[in-house]
Amino acid sequence: MKRTLFITFLSLFALSLGACNDTDIGAENTISQAKLTERENGILSATTDNAFVFEFNVDSEYKETNIWVEKYEFGKLVDDQVSALGTAIDSDGLIIFDISKVNDERNETYFNLSISDNGSMSKIRDLVTISKGQSNMASLSGSSLEENHPINGEMVLASICYSSGEGGMSSPSSDFYNDVEGNIYEIKDYEVVYLLKSEFTR
Repeated sequence: MKRTLFITFLSLFALSLGACNDTDIGAENTISQAKLTERENGILSATTDNAFVFEFNVDSEYKETNIWVEKYEFGKLVDDQVSALGTAIDSDGLIIFDISKVNDERNETYFNLSISDNGSMSKIRDLVTISKGQSNMASLSGSSLEENHPINGEMVLASICYSSGEGGMSSPSSDFYNDVEGNIYEIKDYEVVYLLKSEFTR
């Protein structure tokens, strides 16, 4: 039921975006966190455990976008493509990353990646084990993407940090999002960190 509701929501959201003009979306060749209505946030809360929605606006020179999720354990990259999706684009659209818990004891979660553009949608769903041997881990998610962020090479859009410790958690800084390798110390205390990345190509 949750899956059906979420697919319906994505389709309606993509159609509503298609009706917007460039001024509504933002400056050309930029990406921003989508400003969702209270109703849209409510639907997401009912159908997912966590979700990120980004909207992009590109000119005709950009032909493709790729998004993928990387996994880090105590600050070390252990999987550079936990989940990945790529598609052709030709205008403005949405990138959506949502997670839905499957089994708390086994720490299994579905990662759903979606890209919509000009009325079409590509999506992929992967079953992910967050951390073997650890259950009911605390998590913290975030993004430091400012409004109308210029599209430029490989970008970090969002992060989800997991910890089984009793200490406090804090989201990575904006410096981390701009330079992961140079600020990797910020995630060394977390058992698992997932980073959502994107790249637009001409």
